[in-house]
Amino acid sequence: MAEALRLPRMSDTMEEGVIADVNLTVGEFVNTGDVVAEVETDKATMEMESFQEGTVLYVAAKKGDSIPVNGIMAILGEEGEDFQAILDAESTVSAPVEEVVEEKVEAPVAAPVQAAPVQESITTVNGRVKASPLAKKIASDNGVDLSTVRGSGEEGRIVKKDVEAALSNPSAPVASSVATPQITLPTIVAEESFSEVKVSQMRKVIAKRLGESKFQAPHFYLTIEVNMNNAIKARKAMNEISASKISFNDLIIKASASALRKHPAVNSSWLGDKIRYNNHIHIGMAIAVDEGLVVPVIKFADNKQLSHIAVESKGFVIKAKTKKLLPDEMQGNTFSISNLGMMGISEFTAIVNPPDAAILAVGGMKKELAFDENKNVVENTIMKMTLSCDHRVVDGAVGSLFLKTLRENIENPVMMLV
Repeated sequence: MAEALRLPRMSDTMEEGVIADVNLTVGEFVNTGDVVAEVETDKATMEMESFQEGTVLYVAAKKGDSIPVNGIMAILGEEGEDFQAILDAESTVSAPVEEVVEEKVEAPVAAPVQAAPVQESITTVNGRVKASPLAKKIASDNGVDLSTVRGSGEEGRIVKKDVEAALSNPSAPVASSVATPQITLPTIVAEESFSEVKVSQMRKVIAKRLGESKFQAPHFYLTIEVNMNNAIKARKAMNEISASKISFNDLIIKASASALRKHPAVNSSWLGDKIRYNNHIHIGMAIAVDEGLVVPVIKFADNKQLSHIAVESKGFVIKAKTKKLLPDEMQGNTFSISNLGMMGISEFTAIVNPPDAAILAVGGMKKELAFDENKNVVENTIMKMTLSCDHRVVDGAVGSLFLKTLRENIENPVMMLV
């Protein structure tokens, strides 16, 4: 019996998918488990496997098509089997109801038109030539004597086009007493142009989810400065023995996880009629890709060594750039970190990433001169961090105490080991 092969939901937030490639040809036989298409979801490009088998009777999906979840990709059945009833049923469900709007068109009312009088001579008022301000300016800039220009405006008023006509006529007299310098401007050859790109599934979901977060969750922001001198020394020492190079972002992930363990109110979620306080700590790390932003999750980050976090985070970066992240690797975050320091950004605020109650925005490091306790001038490396909080869950004092612990962890890395 013929049946529709439909697009499954391939991520928790997926509502539709863009077909990147199709492996379906009418007349071919499809087995269960065969890869029939590559689908761009809101989070990654994924292979779609068939959950049924049969001969391909009809192919609805074409490369570049945007198909909603549960939409028809193809129809499978026995060779030669009639499948039109399936298409008819689908079109009946999805056909839009057209609203007929009757427009009333009124006939234009004819009005008498009076021909404008043709001005035969230059009109002056009390010896002053009548001209528009723009015409006067053009005439002044180009040394044109308005008394020699015939006006075509109302009652013989000189307008812009009259002065321009006088300038284009070489025989037109100009005032020799005007000392305005003549400036020749270069001719600019250019044209207006633009390009448009269809919004990807990833960008659609980013716009929807973060738009909802920004306008539904009351955000507030807390910023601290962290002295990175000890962290720089500790990282250098760690990388001399670590099998995988530890980045500053890895340090911040570990320091944040340790701070969240002491301040569980920040590691929480707003669920409308209740607040969920998570006992586990899963930290989402924002990664920029061509289509937008993905947030893979370092799960149980507080229980992992720095070298473990370093290997995992680097693997996520590679997967994100090659669109190989799996849905499960981008779910379950209880707190998120966005780091733009490597892009030269010194300080910024981030939008809370649902369902989290907070997100940490990390800026770049910069050198500053300061006095130490002995009043000697020293050079410090400073990093600014801003915590964006959902005020429905996290209060100012709670967020401030979390940042205080986070700073202590980073400025004294040994604190994360205790």
